[in-house]
Amino acid sequence: MRLTTKGRYAVTAMLDLALHKNQGPVSLADISQRQAISLSYLEQLFAKLRRGSLVSSVRGPGGGYELQRGSEAIFIAEIVDAVNESIDSTKCKGAGDCQGGETCLTHYLWEDLSEQIHAFLEGISLADLVAKNEVKRISNKQDRKHLIVSENVKDSQVLTSSL
Repeated sequence: MRLTTKGRYAVTAMLDLALHKNQGPVSLADISQRQAISLSYLEQLFAKLRRGSLVSSVRGPGGGYELQRGSEAIFIAEIVDAVNESIDSTKCKGAGDCQGGETCLTHYLWEDLSEQIHAFLEGISLADLVAKNEVKRISNKQDRKHLIVSENVKDSQVLTSSL
């Protein structure tokens, strides 16, 4: 399986969004800070996720992004597909020209593996991941760290404005 950064980051950002859905719209800046993903990269990913009808944007103060459906109805394969990420285990990217323009002996093995991986990800929803204790533990740790960083930024802004 060759899942690149684009697919990994999209799944991570969507999981962050699902974990914080009860707080209203979630800003990409908050996701960026919690997940250490570039804000400009998130903007590109969320444009694709919005076109894929997985998220919707809320404008104005307190705006951000929300899941377009319940987390139990959004599957990991959809997220990967929405950002045009290929789950392809073949050396030839599925073209069948693996060996000097010809199909290699193991082409269909790797093609079948790619299909199995996609089918596996089709069976996992964001809600399944949100329910995992390990995910909750990591998310709580990230939230505490995010809160500390946010408070430090506010304190330094107050200090700077009072000078």
